Amino acid sequence: MTAARAERDTIDSGKETSMIVDPRFIPLAIKFFRVFRSRRAGGGALAVFLRGRPVLDIWAGDIGPGNPWRRDTMAMSYSTGKGVAATVIHRLVDRGLIDYEQPVAAYWPEFGSAGKGSITVRELLNHRAGLHRERGLVPGNGFFDHDTVAAALAASSPDPRRLRLQGYHTVSFGTLIAELAQRVTNMPFPEIVQTELSEPLGEADFWFRVPREERARIAPLFPAVRVAGFDYENFAAAAGRYRRGNALVESIPAGLVGSQNHPSVHDAVQPGWNGVFTARALAKMYGALANAGEVEGIEYLRPGTVEHIAEMRPNSRYDYVLGVSPHHWLGYHRALLRGGPTSSGFGHYGTGGSGGMAFPASGLSIAFVTNHLGSRLTAVGDLRLPTFASIACRLL
Repeated sequence: MTAARAERDTIDSGKETSMIVDPRFIPLAIKFFRVFRSRRAGGGALAVFLRGRPVLDIWAGDIGPGNPWRRDTMAMSYSTGKGVAATVIHRLVDRGLIDYEQPVAAYWPEFGSAGKGSITVRELLNHRAGLHRERGLVPGNGFFDHDTVAAALAASSPDPRRLRLQGYHTVSFGTLIAELAQRVTNMPFPEIVQTELSEPLGEADFWFRVPREERARIAPLFPAVRVAGFDYENFAAAAGRYRRGNALVESIPAGLVGSQNHPSVHDAVQPGWNGVFTARALAKMYGALANAGEVEGIEYLRPGTVEHIAEMRPNSRYDYVLGVSPHHWLGYHRALLRGGPTSSGFGHYGTGGSGGMAFPASGLSIAFVTNHLGSRLTAVGDLRLPTFASIACRLL
């Protein structure tokens, strides 16, 4: 029996009765299951919505030795959370609580110090606030504390390059977005997420501070994030010596990368990097963004708001932090397919390979989460999600 036939029989056998596989997406399911045939590949989940309805919801592989990935398993997904946090802001815009064109300081007065009084909400979402630097911003492990980091960012002077270029707010984006939302609603950000995402979408698994009773469902991440074969802090030290003022190194606090499985990560509210999700929850959120704001009969956002997001207007020809231009717009970047970025969709990718995307022209959304970071070459990222998304788009 061929591998493809065996995998197809697994899909059809009903062994996991709560899995969803629309017949049109069987080739995508087969590709996904092949990725996780090896125990060394860890585990993961993949979900797809089409025109506001679920058409694929599958999982495979292991959380750890003898511990299979289950329907309710979830994983920390790094920058995937930036798209989730941005969606919260769009909900608040939709409700008339925030205006993209207003200065951030109109909602968060302390933010206006050090020459930042004119920076708008739109510029903040577009990574044009010039507040990328977090390395050395607060002492020790203070980067775990939202209030400490938010106050330090509010007191910081913006990088002058922001007037000409985008500068990816690698870690600080989440703190800035969360504090803006808190100032507007007078609620803690985890409660805002519950009110603006979990409750209206009927999906609980959007976590930036994970309740202790839910933590057994989190799949530990592996391997450790390394760059060019080096421990990240050794790489950062070398980059600091040979490339003075390296903006990407400046944007990541010392000690953050090595903390990926430390329990304190899940006590923190850091939406730029510590979001914990299921693929199902992400795909449903992006399903609304792909379907004029509606998913499973729920009007989540007004069509006009989604149309404005989907415009993905040019923001910057270059990103002074990343060294490339991923074309960020209102908290998302252009969707990534196997051949590279495409203007037909948007979403957010995370270090290690997780992420979610929306394709409004077809009504398709897709999300992938995994505990196995990256490829054989690097844990920073790989082509699993872009490959899955390319297959999904071709199947329509």
